[in-house]
Amino acid sequence: MNKITPFILSLTLALLVLSGCGNSGNNADNGAGNGSAAATEAPDAVTTASVVDNNEAFKQAISKEGTWIAATLNDLTFTEDLVVEGEFINKEKPARKIALYTQDAEHNITASFRLTAPKMTIRSENTQLQGGIFAGDIYVEADGFTVMNATVQGNVYFANEQYQSTFNSADQGIVTGVTEVRK
Repeated sequence: MNKITPFILSLTLALLVLSGCGNSGNNADNGAGNGSAAATEAPDAVTTASVVDNNEAFKQAISKEGTWIAATLNDLTFTEDLVVEGEFINKEKPARKIALYTQDAEHNITASFRLTAPKMTIRSENTQLQGGIFAGDIYVEADGFTVMNATVQGNVYFANEQYQSTFNSADQGIVTGVTEVRK
């Protein structure tokens, strides 16, 4: 009996911990609303992330059919132009993130990566380039483009003054070239 008691206690504790890991319906990022609707509705694919380690997966992640976050696991180099497009929602607002880094459980950057392409066109509203280096020129055709804790080794061109007026380079965001309107 003495050997069985610790086993039963361990099993009970494990079940309690696992039951706390279930979806309570209060997760702000899942977009499902209340808990009862989450059980019957399809998952909200708009708020998922795509962690990629190759060119084809990255191109898919930034496409119209992609995900709101495209996170790389290594350096990626393209000979063709890239286009970030599509409407995605995070926390009830349009959003897109290109995460050129990995992070630990406390959200500290553990590794940064380089994305190289001749040109990247931003067509998704509130796109954020974060945590690494983009080597090439960026053409912005949407409001709210942000370079955050990242470097653009090239120029950032805006299709109009409105897009330029909503540009932000925050938290060590660097553009080594010009940031100007180019039609």
